[in-house]
Amino acid sequence: MKDRVVVASEWKANWTFVLAASFGFSFFSIMLAATGIFMEPLAAEFGWKRTVLSVGPSIATTITAILSPFFGALIDRHGSRRLVLPGLLLTMSSIASFSLATGSTTQWIILWVIFGLVAVSIKSTAWTAAILGRFRESRGLALGLTLAGTAVAQAIVPPLANWLIANNGWRGAYILLALGWGGITFLMCLRFFFDAHDRRSMSPSQDTPSPASLDVKLGLSTPAALADSALWRVAISNFVVMALTMGLTIHLFPILTEAGVSRTKAAWLLSLAGIAGIIGKLATGALLDRLRPNWIGGITLGVASLAFLLLDYGPRSPVLIVFAMLVNGYAAGTKTQITGFLTATYGGMRNFGKIYGVMAALMALASGVGPLLAGYIYDISGGYSPFLLIGALGCAAGGLLMISLPVYPSWDNRTATA
Repeated sequence: MKDRVVVASEWKANWTFVLAASFGFSFFSIMLAATGIFMEPLAAEFGWKRTVLSVGPSIATTITAILSPFFGALIDRHGSRRLVLPGLLLTMSSIASFSLATGSTTQWIILWVIFGLVAVSIKSTAWTAAILGRFRESRGLALGLTLAGTAVAQAIVPPLANWLIANNGWRGAYILLALGWGGITFLMCLRFFFDAHDRRSMSPSQDTPSPASLDVKLGLSTPAALADSALWRVAISNFVVMALTMGLTIHLFPILTEAGVSRTKAAWLLSLAGIAGIIGKLATGALLDRLRPNWIGGITLGVASLAFLLLDYGPRSPVLIVFAMLVNGYAAGTKTQITGFLTATYGGMRNFGKIYGVMAALMALASGVGPLLAGYIYDISGGYSPFLLIGALGCAAGGLLMISLPVYPSWDNRTATA
């Protein structure tokens, strides 16, 4: 039984910190949440195919994959705040610059390259490391609330972006999303986001190191982590499921519209999936604090296969579409949360930034491969059905692999691996 007094104390000291981190991760997520909404107007203006429209996010996520381990090492040394504040400003500028697109595919690729270079500073590694460094008794729920930012983005951005495009054009929509959402996020993080590296974040009552801060010194060395089979299984499972579900996320809007759903209804259905994602993150966070994390993770990721099957076999049934949105939203948003929790569980916090940086790199690489794969399959087959079948099988296999993980170590009672 967790100490309720310690849990309450953690939340009393850190709730605004979690709120700011959640805003930060939501801003990182708006480009992926909005990509499908922008596909139709961009294709109509420039005549681009789905592969061209998908290659940009793939390039950006591949760049973040390459940079994530190095960025994780910087977090271990300097903390998250010193990196995310300038990163937010640069990302705002990058998103706004998409309004300058002229129809040149070279320029389109360059815009996404720039986005990938600057957005790595506000991806999951920064927020996850900061949260896990400040919480111990309620890590799962704190992580769930933080990473619910991406589900909030998925709930709000589709209808918001569709409305902005209808009223301001796609160029104006990029600018307003960047400055509006980004500006609020920057102010929140400037005021409240101080991680364990920042003495200014500590009140006088926190001068004594907390259990969470002591945990930072415990864990695997980098060579030991590279040889750890449990961490490898987490990485492989997450890569497979992330690639498939991100491919679905980016192409979900055109999947729905090609099934006969109007743009407005499709935008609200994506919003419904985002709301389900918020519930999924909170429920998963609470369960991770109470039950075996690998079973919770495996079942949650495995259930995502159902969404692929429903979209493949019942795309014209309103009931099945809504159910698919709920299942996809609940399961899809938990991958980063589960991976971060299991990385800390099996690897400890001693070198969390480096280890999770590698995990984040694989997630980013998968996020780049998935949309490109879905777009390529669509272009060569004329539909999404083959991709949806592959997605169902892959998510089921990834869930089973995570369930097979061994009993995790207790870093409270285990000497750090040298």
